[in-house]
Amino acid sequence: MPSFVLEIGTEEIPARFLPSLEAELVQRFSEGLEAAGVAFAGLAAYSTPRRCVVHIAEVAETAVEREEVLTGPPMKSAYDVGGRPTRAAEGFVRTHGVRLEDAFTLETEKGAYLAVRKKTGGGDTRNILTTLCPSIIAGLPFPKKMRWGSFDFGFGRPLRWVLALFGDTVLTFSVGPVTSGNTTRGHRVHGPGPFIVPSAEALFPTLRDQGAVVLDAVERRRIIREKGDALAAAKGGRILWNETLLDEVQGLCEHPVPILGGFDPAYLEVPRQVLLTSMQSHQKSFGVETEDSRLLPFFLTVLNLTPPDEALVRKGWERVLRARLEDARFFWKTDLASGLAPWQTALDNVIFLAPLGSMGGKTRRLEALCAWLTENLVFTRKGDAVSQAHAARAGLLSKVDLVSEMVKEFDTLQGIMGGIYARKAGEPVEVAEAVAEQYLPAGPDSPTPGSLCGAILSMADRADTLAGCFGLNMVPTGAADPYGLRRAALGIVRILQEKGLRLDVSVLFAKAVEGYGETTKSFDVVQTLARLEEFFALRLKNYFVGAGAETLHVEAVLGAGYRDVLRASERLAALSAFSKTPDYDQAVLTFKRAANIIRKQGQGEVLSGCYDRALLAEPAEKALADELARILPVFEEYEKHGRYPDLFVLLKALRPTVDAFFDGVMVMAEDPKVRANRLNLLQALVAPLSRLADFAALQM
Repeated sequence: MPSFVLEIGTEEIPARFLPSLEAELVQRFSEGLEAAGVAFAGLAAYSTPRRCVVHIAEVAETAVEREEVLTGPPMKSAYDVGGRPTRAAEGFVRTHGVRLEDAFTLETEKGAYLAVRKKTGGGDTRNILTTLCPSIIAGLPFPKKMRWGSFDFGFGRPLRWVLALFGDTVLTFSVGPVTSGNTTRGHRVHGPGPFIVPSAEALFPTLRDQGAVVLDAVERRRIIREKGDALAAAKGGRILWNETLLDEVQGLCEHPVPILGGFDPAYLEVPRQVLLTSMQSHQKSFGVETEDSRLLPFFLTVLNLTPPDEALVRKGWERVLRARLEDARFFWKTDLASGLAPWQTALDNVIFLAPLGSMGGKTRRLEALCAWLTENLVFTRKGDAVSQAHAARAGLLSKVDLVSEMVKEFDTLQGIMGGIYARKAGEPVEVAEAVAEQYLPAGPDSPTPGSLCGAILSMADRADTLAGCFGLNMVPTGAADPYGLRRAALGIVRILQEKGLRLDVSVLFAKAVEGYGETTKSFDVVQTLARLEEFFALRLKNYFVGAGAETLHVEAVLGAGYRDVLRASERLAALSAFSKTPDYDQAVLTFKRAANIIRKQGQGEVLSGCYDRALLAEPAEKALADELARILPVFEEYEKHGRYPDLFVLLKALRPTVDAFFDGVMVMAEDPKVRANRLNLLQALVAPLSRLADFAALQM
């Protein structure tokens, strides 16, 4: 069976567009061919800055013919009392291109309907692809489409050619101003073309051998890494590969040629992070280091051609980078001469959020909030502790680097440079580490701060931002979250859990709101805290579900309390383990029944959980009271120490007694005193259970 190949030639498309374009082409061609009934053996997409290629292997030359039964109007609506067809019947057969004589009666559970048999598929694959290709090309999504010349057609970049071959047959169609053919073009310098491609399978060797194009992104990455590693090894070093940058660089070329450049070792006095940022962000180049992680005065860049004079090209790259590094060294020396104190004062002139004051005000709030956190956090891991003075100092210095010359030039280094400058200024190591780590985690896959002081500062910073934004009603809506509040809440969740920290987040948010002082006069404090807690609970739910937990388990656990994230996580793990044990369903039903009785029948009653043993008449209720008297003290002890798996074992042991109570006792007795006493007996059971999980939320 023949193969099919489509090549869309364009002006240079940004590298960030290419992965999604490949995915879209694979998905759209797969869906289109499957819908048309065209069989094929394999489908792949490739891209370079100047082209997107779809290759479909072993394509059937004709689509599979299928017959389907199409149901129309009910028979009573299809024909009148005289047996004549109605407009409904005539319209139905006309829509499907068949004659009324070909229709028949289809008996269904809902009655008789007019129906027809219609054959679909069976068409020539060439015709199907000729129709499918232009619609797919025109429908490809881009963040912003371009239009060129006098044409109305829009695409990510101007189209230059389209090649479409089914075996050795050219499929002809038009896309905007371009008509498809069998002509391709290669690399602009090493194989510009045009080249006539005789068949679909000939495109790949033509691009490789005549066009000097490396079509496959995986192959481009391999070439860059292998040649780059060899060049660095020759200098006694290794490349500092940044995978995100490598993805971008391979997408910027279709004829990758790595070269190694150098710079004056004197620039190594500038911090490593600054040098790497200069190379990576501005020059799309990689640093080189020794085996013991010392930066070397070299960099690796990737060209999109083989230069006739590599030395001349290398000098050009070195000259451009030298200018960047000279700027960085100037900023470094200027900042060191300034010191931290003037920067702290200057922060009072830097706006945080207009109604929320300055960055100077924010650092003073963080100073107080960090100090408060050291006193109110519960450290569950042996040996964990944080100096209150160091945490407060880290909060005060957290934003000073925002007014440094280095961060004005390299804004991605905020926090990192603050930590470096704090060390240079003689601040304690704990303070400098915290300042450097304050923006962690930067995303779901980013690490949390390595130090506890950094974790405290990070949580304080996020809580302060959440409190201010919610106070001003600047809350996320749909996909819009301009202040990163979802990420801020998720960061607090991850830090509490990963660092083993216990804290009532509602108290943290209340303290953060309180920190705004006079500004809170414009807040509705009660509503602010209520909405903020609701938002945080939803983020916590999404976090647990995203980590693979069952949704019902998450809802049950959070229904029993979400304010202590670490305890909620431990309860969820215990419930998930309990759900895999025998008789789990029966245990849930038993305790769910108890919770439902209290919720429904306890309305109007004041239930304290205290009951009068003298009013217990039935053996089953006496047995339950005795069992509760034995188990509840143990329950309290286990709960105090977070022994949640053991708590579920206790519940399993308690279930037979509770089942016997329901079998032998009428809770809603006619005597009001007996009824209230039995409800309080159940309340004594349900109250501790409600701190473990909301059993009513577990559907069996």
